[in-house]
Amino acid sequence: MRIGLVSDTHIPEAGAKIPSQVYDAFQGVDLILHAGDMHIVDVLDWLESVAPVLGARGNGDYATTMPTRPGVPDDPRVKEAHVLQLEGLRVGLIHGFGLPQDITWRTTEELLDLYFKGPVDVVVCGDTHEARIDRYPGLLVVNSGSPTLPNQVLGLGTVAFLDIHGTEVVPSILQLV
Repeated sequence: MRIGLVSDTHIPEAGAKIPSQVYDAFQGVDLILHAGDMHIVDVLDWLESVAPVLGARGNGDYATTMPTRPGVPDDPRVKEAHVLQLEGLRVGLIHGFGLPQDITWRTTEELLDLYFKGPVDVVVCGDTHEARIDRYPGLLVVNSGSPTLPNQVLGLGTVAFLDIHGTEVVPSILQLV
């Protein structure tokens, strides 16, 4: 199973549409997980032309008076956090996930209980716009970065992938060109 990961698209703030390179990169994926800050629900609709989509509600997905952040309405695809059983793995999807070294007042187990009501094997997150893969004992954390605002700067950024075969998972990050 191949899963496309994307976060922090910030549409229409970062542009009118998702860059075509995102669609090209996601051709052939079985599922797309959007880790929040889509800003409009149309982003999920557009991505569904490629594969089924689930999204996590980001801090920028609530309605504001800003025209570039109209908010994402209630939608069955969007939750604060998802827990998915994919192949032999439990995958958690959320917008902001503090890494264990950054939230020293909570254990990793406490964070997983707080956000996912128990352990997961993989956390897919966003929020920082920084693409990264972090490995901890029994936990993989993947942040796909942003395809439109990498490291908070307007431009072509990154998406990521999870290739899952039973309980084996191979994460990767793709710089869009």
